[in-house]
Amino acid sequence: MMTVGSVDNRDRQRGLSLTPVSRETEERLAILVAELERWQRAKNLVSTATLDEVWTRHIADSLQLFDHAPEARRWLDLGSGGGFPGLVLGIRLTEVGGHIDLVESNARKCAFLRHAARLTGAAVTVHAARIEDAMPQFHGKVDVVTARALAPLPLLLDWCKELLRTGVIGVFPKGQHLDAELTEASKYWKIQASTFPSVTDSAARILVIRNAQKRTDS
Repeated sequence: MMTVGSVDNRDRQRGLSLTPVSRETEERLAILVAELERWQRAKNLVSTATLDEVWTRHIADSLQLFDHAPEARRWLDLGSGGGFPGLVLGIRLTEVGGHIDLVESNARKCAFLRHAARLTGAAVTVHAARIEDAMPQFHGKVDVVTARALAPLPLLLDWCKELLRTGVIGVFPKGQHLDAELTEASKYWKIQASTFPSVTDSAARILVIRNAQKRTDS
């Protein structure tokens, strides 16, 4: 009979095989997973159905984003929620002297983000604010902006327009409706972007935007 522990261990091994990290980073990530499971009972930080595959569905899914801008040291995560991808990237960035700002408007989730960051030593700063209010303070201060399962692409572009038009890279994990989102966004935006397959989900892709500017003819 397979136990809960064996399921977790197999998922951990699979997740880390998809996105290998150092032993120290793995240990920090294990602390994050333990705290997520502990807080989940009261705070509902992620979908409970994903907890049996947390290393694949959340840890590896977040870690893969780092590889799309490995030289970047200043990241920004919008709508950080339970810490994916922001806390995971913050742990990864600790290895290379980087830092990530996490923007989250929910006070309870901010409490978890700060708590987990303290325990893991993640290189993060948590901003308890609405995205629209927080964005101006990051102009000229970040290299990459990301957001996971937050909003359709046209809205993401609107939030990030001042960053993307000045050379900040957008790294956005997207699901099966990405083509439709790109079609809609192209009505109003000129976008320089590439897509890459997700290592954790065959139906998902990573959208990497190098530049985006509002169309004057829309």
